[in-house]
Amino acid sequence: MAQAVLDEVIAAQGHQVPVHGRYDPQFAALADAFIENFQQEEELGAAVSVVIDGETVADLWGGHARASRQQEWGEHTTVCMMSVAKGVTGICFNMLIDAGLVDPDERVARYWPEFAQAGKIDIRVRHILDHTAAIPVLTTDVMQPGGFFDYPAYIRALEVQEPLWQPGTRAAYHVHNQGFLLGEIMRRVTGMNVGSFLRRHVTGPLQAEYWIGGMSADEQAHVAEVLPNTGARLFAAKDQALPERPTTPEGWQDGAVLRSFAFLQNPSEPWYDTMNSPRWREVEIASGSGHGNARAVARIYGATVGTVDGVSLLSPHQLAAMITEQHNQTELLQERPYHQALGVLLNTPEAVFMGPNPRSFGHHGLGGSIGFGDPDRRIGFSYCCNQMHAVGTNGPRAKRLIDALYSVL
Repeated sequence: MAQAVLDEVIAAQGHQVPVHGRYDPQFAALADAFIENFQQEEELGAAVSVVIDGETVADLWGGHARASRQQEWGEHTTVCMMSVAKGVTGICFNMLIDAGLVDPDERVARYWPEFAQAGKIDIRVRHILDHTAAIPVLTTDVMQPGGFFDYPAYIRALEVQEPLWQPGTRAAYHVHNQGFLLGEIMRRVTGMNVGSFLRRHVTGPLQAEYWIGGMSADEQAHVAEVLPNTGARLFAAKDQALPERPTTPEGWQDGAVLRSFAFLQNPSEPWYDTMNSPRWREVEIASGSGHGNARAVARIYGATVGTVDGVSLLSPHQLAAMITEQHNQTELLQERPYHQALGVLLNTPEAVFMGPNPRSFGHHGLGGSIGFGDPDRRIGFSYCCNQMHAVGTNGPRAKRLIDALYSVL
């Protein structure tokens, strides 16, 4: 592509902010919107990247990687993109379906016999992919604080967990459990965990800087500091008392947010230190510990809707199957409406905005990061940031960038 170069220092929020990158001149509006985010929003460090028909048409980054503003956000800076990992994991899992290794209509117990305990024999693989498996949180006493980082213990806890209502009937966001559930099925059928599969079959071929667990010291050296917003519901819930176990699906609306994080850390460890610790980058939590940058995630989605550097991740048949709507419910955990597909979300403007195409699919992450694909425009898009926002949607910063992108198409 013909390239324009973004290499400026702008004044924003009383600071001098470096912004860099490359873009096709047709997408100058996206570069303007990227700068505007630093000037009008709470942006600290961020990146945005767009792939169309396999070609990168914009790749921008800027700001700072630390709250101290002593380190710039560089071309290869990565950050925890939180639940953006769910979309990446969903694509990986659909690759298994595409290869005939997993049937979404089969019982989970076919691949993982121990899962059938405690009344879970009839839970199907698709119930995990669309958040209707009825086990969004753990309620047994077998897990302790800090157990979140013990994969075998977490799997054993899922095996003895009973469904909280009739599986397949109500959607509730399986915040962390979805990643453990899909990851264990993947391990049973391939011998690889999600992070290993991702490296071998996705990010390795695409040369994409995105990891789910297992990051080396060299890979961690590029990770930006995450600055959570304590107004976000998932963080605010941490300081509430655990409620009694409700007996109806609706009864979980108040307590499930907290329960989903109850086993994350030891009480003596500060919450935000956990999210910026080496073990958070090394442990595999396939629903939330993915670290990467916008360039990597845009390439992943670009290779899902088409081909990038000779790499195509899904057949047209499986892409169509993956983005077929499974339901449109207000899920119980955070009371958000979602057009839910098979392992990914469909465009739901009131909760996760992905432009004008209702067939666009992907996943946002707590605090504002997002990755999505537009199968009709053959677009892979991603935005990531380290200063999280508190709103329940993917927020004004991502929306400004997405609007700017589509305004010139």
